[in-house]
Amino acid sequence: MSELGENTRQMEGHVKWFDPARGFGFVLSEDGGPDILLHANVLRNYGQNSVGEGALIEIIVQKSDRGQQAVEIIRIAPPEGHGVQVLDDFEALDGEALQDAPLVAARVKWFDKGKGFGFANVFGRPEDVFIHVEVLRASGLADLDPGEAIALRVIDGKRGRMAAEIRAWDAPPDP
Repeated sequence: MSELGENTRQMEGHVKWFDPARGFGFVLSEDGGPDILLHANVLRNYGQNSVGEGALIEIIVQKSDRGQQAVEIIRIAPPEGHGVQVLDDFEALDGEALQDAPLVAARVKWFDKGKGFGFANVFGRPEDVFIHVEVLRASGLADLDPGEAIALRVIDGKRGRMAAEIRAWDAPPDP
């Protein structure tokens, strides 16, 4: 944690929960203390519409009369213990080869969280890319909106082209 001002500080925590329909959620600080409000507008300013439960998040927090709230997101990382190999389609793949696959620009065609899947269109490619909810969660996201710009690592799965990792379009690259 670092101090930025009298009522502002930078800290790390984990997403307790986030509901895109309600437009907010809460973060638990690594240092303990009360829940920190995470508003959808702050998440959108970072380039995402949702964030998965348990995701590691580094934020700028501002203290106000109504409590603490995130005012800026520095970085988001998927929940610990969640890799991209969550489905049978990934069992035969080398983890390093998967990580070496390039991120490609795509746009969400549709995603139904209740059904647990959806599809995206990769720019310049005619076929759809399957997106499974477990890959979404392992990528640190909770939901996708139609038309949302994303970056994908795409593999040829047992049933066709599928996402192996999903990132917000303008998320910073890995360190």
